[in-house]
Amino acid sequence: MMKNNNIPFKPSPHFSHRPNHTDIDMIVLHAISLPDGEFETKHIENFFLGQLDTAAHPDFKTLENIKVSAHFVVARNGVITQFVSTDKRAWHAGKSTWLDRNNCNDYSIGIEIVGDERQPFTQRQYTETARLCRALLLYYPHIHKERIVGHQDIAPDRKWDPGKQWDWSRFFRSFHRIRRLDIILKP
Repeated sequence: MMKNNNIPFKPSPHFSHRPNHTDIDMIVLHAISLPDGEFETKHIENFFLGQLDTAAHPDFKTLENIKVSAHFVVARNGVITQFVSTDKRAWHAGKSTWLDRNNCNDYSIGIEIVGDERQPFTQRQYTETARLCRALLLYYPHIHKERIVGHQDIAPDRKWDPGKQWDWSRFFRSFHRIRRLDIILKP
């Protein structure tokens, strides 16, 4: 589990154990907004915790009985919340393939960034996502910068995120500028 005084841990019931002898060697970046176009984290947190009131908004009806989680969520202000221990298998990628390997949930860490395809992501999100990724690379030696991918890369026929609004060049500039790694990882 990744832990830091600044990173609250809200344990999601939507996880499973990774297959035995599986190296964690990839990070998958996602984008999420619930409902579509709204960036408050309350509904996202409730969704990952299995507590979403599907009657609260018409868009939520399609989410009834769906069990999804991610290891981390990065809010618009850069605040990171953890939902699943990094050593566990979060349910973020669904049917997915990367370099002829299926089931990316088995060997990846999922990071949801609050946003959509219409609004630019914030500088705080680029900075804190980069800081989190740098810390994960230090902790998991099989993850390399080239193995930080988008959901659209591992499920291109069904997913768009983090989408055209996620500026990969800007992200990697932030990634290389990070000097303060005060995120402490704990398995």
